[in-house]
Amino acid sequence: MEYQSKLPQFYKNPVPLNSETHAAMTISPSSRGFDFAASAHSVILAGVEFAEACRFFPILFSASNNGHTIPVALMGLQSGENLFVGPSGEWQNAYIPAYVRRYPFITTQGDDAGMVVCIDEAFDGLNREGGEPLFEGTAPGPYLQKSLEFLNDFYIQMKATELFCRQLQDMELLKPMNAEIQLVDNRKFNLTDFLVVDEQKLVEIGGDAVEKLFRDGGLALVYAHILSLRSIQNLLDRKGARQGG
Repeated sequence: MEYQSKLPQFYKNPVPLNSETHAAMTISPSSRGFDFAASAHSVILAGVEFAEACRFFPILFSASNNGHTIPVALMGLQSGENLFVGPSGEWQNAYIPAYVRRYPFITTQGDDAGMVVCIDEAFDGLNREGGEPLFEGTAPGPYLQKSLEFLNDFYIQMKATELFCRQLQDMELLKPMNAEIQLVDNRKFNLTDFLVVDEQKLVEIGGDAVEKLFRDGGLALVYAHILSLRSIQNLLDRKGARQGG
């Protein structure tokens, strides 16, 4: 259930993780920190992350090629820009989305609808010595086992998020975003490739629909999304602070 057309640029060569192919491989932290995400303009977000993420990022919705709608955290004002990764690869004073934290691993859906774990073989911390072993024989090593638990939880949370987004679509609560924002130096940026909740329609929907949205946990996510739109100012401040950015 990965949305391939929406993968940030930091996945260069994801391949299925295999105890034979990767038997001798070890893994270490990247020497470049979060530099792999420095050009990720937006990152997929699970609903469970909204409450924390809304304090730092605009949470928007993006339509994928297969008809799904997914929530994303907006990281920059233009393509190829992540205003939260510093020049030395440090993540600067903000929540780190699970999608970023799980790198270099990623999941996709197999033919049997189960979860398939992949690893980015281009990750600079993937070695044949010096790090923690991915496997101990055919079994996952301690590092990989912990990563698999994290991946499984994120996979489950994204399934729940997919249902939430489908509910918004079915209720016709999403509308195209059309915003032009301007820096103090008069540079302008258009945010037009995303969807937002139509607050007027939200007010107008019937009581039964609102109650269902509330009972399913979706109403809290809707309001976290609406609140997060204030974080566009956070992006503006960060953009303005980057001279020549």
